[in-house]
Amino acid sequence: MEVICVGNELLIGKTLNTNAQWIAKQATSLGITVKRVTVVADDVNEIANAIREAFGRKPHFAITTGGLGPTFDDKTLEGIAEALNRKLAVNTEALKMVREKYKAYAREKGTEKVELTQARVKMATLPEKAKPIPNSVGTAPGSQLNSEQTILIALPGVPSEMKAIFNDTIAPLLKQASGKSVFYEKSVYVDGVMESSLAPLIDKVMQVNPSIYVKSHPKGREDTSNLEIHLSITADDGERAEEKLRKAVMQLSRLVGDIGGEVIVYG
Repeated sequence: MEVICVGNELLIGKTLNTNAQWIAKQATSLGITVKRVTVVADDVNEIANAIREAFGRKPHFAITTGGLGPTFDDKTLEGIAEALNRKLAVNTEALKMVREKYKAYAREKGTEKVELTQARVKMATLPEKAKPIPNSVGTAPGSQLNSEQTILIALPGVPSEMKAIFNDTIAPLLKQASGKSVFYEKSVYVDGVMESSLAPLIDKVMQVNPSIYVKSHPKGREDTSNLEIHLSITADDGERAEEKLRKAVMQLSRLVGDIGGEVIVYG
C-alpha cells in the first residue's frame, strides 16, 4: 500500500502530517504493508505525477488524503482525473450526499433554504467511474476508483473526517485483502549498551529469526545508552508469531548480557 498526502501546509511545516502516521499504523495493524508515504503540493501536475508513479509500482491500495474540499486549492480529484486520463463530471450520488449534508446543516440552523453553489458542487465533481464514499462527519465525500491492479481511495484531509471514512469503509476493505494476516509487535529496552555496539547483535537476531524485523530507537545521545528495541512480525498464526517474538527477545537478551548490558521487558 502507498499513501499520498496532498497539501502545501504539510510541505511548509505549518501542519504536522498526523494523517500519514495514523493511516500507516491502522493499515499495519490490519496486516497491510505500507511501502511508501509521499507528500505533494496542492498542484494538479504534482498530484497526477505522484499517482502515476505509485500506479507504476502496482500497489494493491493507494490512499490519498487532502484536497477534496470546496476551495480553489482543493485539487486532488483533478489530479487523479489527469493521472488516470478520466474526465471530471458531477456524480449524482455524490451530489445527493452533499445536498443532504447541507440540508442537515440548514435544519440545525432553523432554515430551509439550501443553495448548491459552484463551490459545493465542486465536492461532488469526481473522475468518471469513481464511487463516492459517504462522509459521516463532514461534507466532502471520499471516492474510490479501481484501475488495473490498484484500488485508489481519496480521503479528506481533515483528520476527524479521514478517520471516520477509514473506519467505516476502508478498514473492512484492507482486512478483506490481508485475510488472516495480523501485525504483532513487542518493545523492549536496553541499558548499558551503545547503539553502535548493539547493531551487530541486532543483525545476529535477524539472521537467526528472518521473519522478525528488529529496529533500534535511541532515546537520547549515543553515550546515554538508553534504547528502545522494537520487534515486529506479520503472520497468520498468532500463537506462532508470539512464540517467534519471545524467542527473538530471549536471544537478544543473552547477546546483550554477554557484553554487559541489560534488556528490560515490560508487559
